[in-house]
Amino acid sequence: MATEGSSGLAQSAAVKLSEMGERTKQLGTAIQDPERQRRIILVIVCVALLLDNMLYMVIVPIVPDYLARLESQSEQSHDVAHANSSDNSTQSRVQAENFDLQVGVLFASKAILQLMVNPLTGTFIDRVGYDIPLFIGLSIMFASTCIFAFAENYATMFVARSLQGLGSAFADTSGIAMIADKFTEESERSRALGIALAFISFGSLAAPPFGGVLYEFAGKRVPFIALACVCLADGILCLTVLKPFSSRTRENMPVGTPIYKLMIDPYIAVVAGALTTCNIPLAFLEPTIANWMEENMDSSQWEIGLTWLPAFFPHILGVYITVKLAAQYPHLQWFYGALGMVIIGASSCTVPACKNFEQLIIPLCGICFGIALVDTALLPTLAFLVDVRHVSVYGSVYAIADISYCVAYALGPVVAGKIVHDLGFAQLNLGMGLANVLYAPALLLLRNVCLMKPSHSERNMLLEEGATGLYDTIRMEERQARKHGYSTTGNCLPVDENGTFAGNPRSYSEEETSEPEYI
Repeated sequence: MATEGSSGLAQSAAVKLSEMGERTKQLGTAIQDPERQRRIILVIVCVALLLDNMLYMVIVPIVPDYLARLESQSEQSHDVAHANSSDNSTQSRVQAENFDLQVGVLFASKAILQLMVNPLTGTFIDRVGYDIPLFIGLSIMFASTCIFAFAENYATMFVARSLQGLGSAFADTSGIAMIADKFTEESERSRALGIALAFISFGSLAAPPFGGVLYEFAGKRVPFIALACVCLADGILCLTVLKPFSSRTRENMPVGTPIYKLMIDPYIAVVAGALTTCNIPLAFLEPTIANWMEENMDSSQWEIGLTWLPAFFPHILGVYITVKLAAQYPHLQWFYGALGMVIIGASSCTVPACKNFEQLIIPLCGICFGIALVDTALLPTLAFLVDVRHVSVYGSVYAIADISYCVAYALGPVVAGKIVHDLGFAQLNLGMGLANVLYAPALLLLRNVCLMKPSHSERNMLLEEGATGLYDTIRMEERQARKHGYSTTGNCLPVDENGTFAGNPRSYSEEETSEPEYI
């Protein structure tokens, strides 16, 4: 009986192992399916963008309060030693100003380092592909989040914040570029980039209440440890699905256009300027609006913490509307961006006129709705401009887009407070609104972009330099045969007595035969 029981257990265990092996095989087959793999890649990239923006904003309610506690502890020991000093008030005022400057520099350090590194990461992505930089970025973000969780002084937090900027330069740029590369149809690309923007918005707007609540009830380390676990899971998924370090050949892949050439392209420059200008109100209001609400509205802490959360919904609405309109009227992408900048400008100008929290929600929602229109319309336009005017490799062009965002977010924490102190909060908002309204007509330059044809396809660029491998040799033979009306399926190509192809003398460019016009 015992023998029969043990054999039965062994058989059942074997059956279960066989079933697990079959399920694993089915999962591997499903992952290899191109359509499912694209969806998984979109999930990986969206989670990476969500994490990056949550890490960017989660410190807003945590770090100032935590550093203030450390500062108060040091001040108490200092006051005990200098209790009878006559210039205590002057010293406390100077210390308060220094503290605000330190917090501003800490917030801006991420964007500043990201701004400095992006030109290099864009070129690196163009050389090695998108998956390795994405995995590198996730690894650096995981390390920076762990450092933030256990940091107990300003210097360590500064290092963690700067490391996050380095990780973002890899993860953000490669992730957006990977979406543009995998989704080649304009409607699919707009939809995929719209989904990515929705995750970016949710991360930015949900992170402050998420961090504030966990910091209040569970301590400083818990929010960062939670985000680190999500980052680790996304990195494992990236390593499993994308296999970034597996053997692969890139010798015959097209070489991307250098980033300096993309920067001087007038169409790309106009898009980059629009991305910077439309994000300035958000970047400048985030570090200044809390003090203004306390001084002018007597707002409570929960109102300050929830200031930007309602704006998430109009941002999602703006993404949805732009994706739908772009699918039906793709030639009006420039108009959607210009309309968004006008909405941002009008909303920014009305912020100082608000008298209570409920009124303030309306212009803030308008700003985020306008940013959604601009981003969703212009990010796919960058990929299309690269397709038709350069080489379809997207690392450098989305590094330029990341640079555009970083300019706004690097200046915001440092410059905005100074402008409010010297000129006033109302003047800051009027200036930002006027800048957006005045820049909107510049997008008229993009009105004929949709009529462009690819002027120099990446295949042509490869073949002009001569065949350097089997891939190039085959493509060159196919190209010559297509020019003269023959196929390369046979063993040889017919030639005349002079050794040239004896086909139809008329030739067709690849743009005429294989590249459809974008309508």
